[in-house]
Amino acid sequence: MQTAAPLFPADRRAAGAPAPFLPVSRADMDSLGWDRCDIIIVTGDAYVDHPSFGMAIIGRVLEAQGLRVGIIAQPDWHGTADFEALGEPRLFFGVTGGNMDSMVNRYTSDRRVRSDDAYTPGGQGGKRPDRCVIVYSQRVREAYKQVPIVIGGIEASLRRIAHFDYWSDTVRRSVLVDAKADMLVYGNAERQIGQIAHRLQRRERISDITDLRGTVFVRRAMPQDWTEIDSSDVDAPGPIAPPVNPYATEEERRSAPAPAGDHKVVRFYRQVPNTQRERSVIRMPSFEQVSRDAVLYAHASRILHLESNPGNARALVQRHGNLEVWLNPPPIPLTTAEMDAIYELPYARRAHPAYAGAKIPAYDMIRFSVAIQRGCFGGCTFCSITEHEGRIIQSRSENSVIREIETIRDHVPGFTGVISDLGGPTANMYRLHCKSAAVESACRRPSCVFPGVCSNLDTNHAPLIDLYRRARSLKGIKKVLIASGVRYDLAVESPEYVQELAVHHTGGYLKIAPEAIGEGPLSKMMKPGVGAYYRFKELFDRFSKEAGKEQYLIPYFIAAHPGTRDQDMLELAVWLKKNGFRADQVQAFLPSPMATATAMYHSGKNPLRRVARNSEEVVVPKGIKVRRLHKAFLRYHDPENWPVLREALRRMGRADLIGNGKQHLVPAYQPIGRNPRGARGTASLPFRTQHTRAQKRRIRP
Repeated sequence: MQTAAPLFPADRRAAGAPAPFLPVSRADMDSLGWDRCDIIIVTGDAYVDHPSFGMAIIGRVLEAQGLRVGIIAQPDWHGTADFEALGEPRLFFGVTGGNMDSMVNRYTSDRRVRSDDAYTPGGQGGKRPDRCVIVYSQRVREAYKQVPIVIGGIEASLRRIAHFDYWSDTVRRSVLVDAKADMLVYGNAERQIGQIAHRLQRRERISDITDLRGTVFVRRAMPQDWTEIDSSDVDAPGPIAPPVNPYATEEERRSAPAPAGDHKVVRFYRQVPNTQRERSVIRMPSFEQVSRDAVLYAHASRILHLESNPGNARALVQRHGNLEVWLNPPPIPLTTAEMDAIYELPYARRAHPAYAGAKIPAYDMIRFSVAIQRGCFGGCTFCSITEHEGRIIQSRSENSVIREIETIRDHVPGFTGVISDLGGPTANMYRLHCKSAAVESACRRPSCVFPGVCSNLDTNHAPLIDLYRRARSLKGIKKVLIASGVRYDLAVESPEYVQELAVHHTGGYLKIAPEAIGEGPLSKMMKPGVGAYYRFKELFDRFSKEAGKEQYLIPYFIAAHPGTRDQDMLELAVWLKKNGFRADQVQAFLPSPMATATAMYHSGKNPLRRVARNSEEVVVPKGIKVRRLHKAFLRYHDPENWPVLREALRRMGRADLIGNGKQHLVPAYQPIGRNPRGARGTASLPFRTQHTRAQKRRIRP
């Protein structure tokens, strides 16, 4: 893998004393003696100076490099006044939607408006606009036409290329084009954003910064010294244009008219010598093509994911009208020393005093937690972690984690001795890695654990066990809990880890995520079979019992995921009842931008395999009726769902599951006052009169 530029360049300006908080007002700037900010970060979240909040990390990383950074948090987007509050920055504006995608933050999977926002004081909803990055960028441009705009964060990261947008049910352009920003940084972006700042400081023009990994920018034309590779040569999508006349001369082929939606014909190369690889780019189907052809969209999605390993990824280019959207390869992962440096910057670990102590639910949830790693090699198709943080695990040192726990213990108000989580995207991938650097650099597998754990993966949990033991032995630490999801197919590789988890780090309940039990949905999710769950449960239950602790696994499941039939959800509901699970909250699949499962949802094709016109079709539960039915199966015990479930069971030929015995899934009666939403009266009255109150008490959930 290539070496990366240092996270903290040697030519940085001397860093002064860190600010107690990064300034959010002119008064804050005056108190620091600043007349101007170098960089201003605009964010959709309230400003919490904690390493779990992206704007705080980026701000503190830049501050450590001698730069003056201001924060504009949750500005009023109806005008430019809030965007002008700190004045014009010397270098650039950084615009982010925040820790969550603004559309996911605002809408449920059924496209209903949420009433709250965990990243806003008081949990108040409506404090950020839809498509936050676009709106904020437009207001910045209105206020300061000449200042460069760099967009980033998960909202921009997942929209860096033409993407399916669930909320409008269309394919939208790269957010870089719609936001009219100068550059997009994807991933966690500490490395890129620092290099951009210092190059602008050296008076480079942002339009000339085209060589940074993890960045996306727009070109008007292709550079002459690059070799283009047609994406169909990387992974053929099937016929996408009229067949070429095999008897045509080379000159006739070059002069042939371009297919509809293309703007030029390029001579592509199937094989590129290694000496030219660094100057080769894969041409993706254009925005116009993927927006009208779902199969081409699935093909483009597959190419994007194939070219996601920093060790072998090539640049990608996608035409948008008369613009070329250019995606450089992913950034080189951070080293352990760099991770330590980032997480040990002088965060205040509190919300800015301007909020006057108002509760910010997201902060309350994580203020006593510690991030020990980044990235995920699970590759779950519905998840955005891999697309954003990458597959290579980036871990902190044990000493750094211990120092952060001590900082929480000694300095964070309200700490009672309980660390709420030691984790990350996954609880138990700390320091797990490929056994061979050469294999890792060449690998294009979307997952290291599907369909089984790769033989090249080092699954040694000993470093994590050592970290747990050292953390809980610290003076003043009463308990260290694990709240991040445990990847149980990895955990069973280390029974000692499961024992450690069950005996010392579970507070009665442990959440895990089988997501489904049927092979149909599991194969499209890239999740392990239910056998791995049973092996983990057997170990967890045994170790809990030996420790004299009554503890339970809380499994999470997804409804309406691509590949899921009504029959799959019925089997899951029967399994849930048999095992005594009653889910209070359930989630329906939400097609997030760029996810592989979203490409399945949109195209009905399986981009986990080569995509062609006649390639594998995927069953996709679409429409509010079927999505609600699948959610109803997960909440089979809720009387409001019984009418729709009875109707579905009769339609599916499974009326034998309707009745009032333990072997039945739903009762044959409807309790008074528990009709489904919008229903009047009850068609089940005759059934209800057949049961005594005592009988109802026995069978009612």
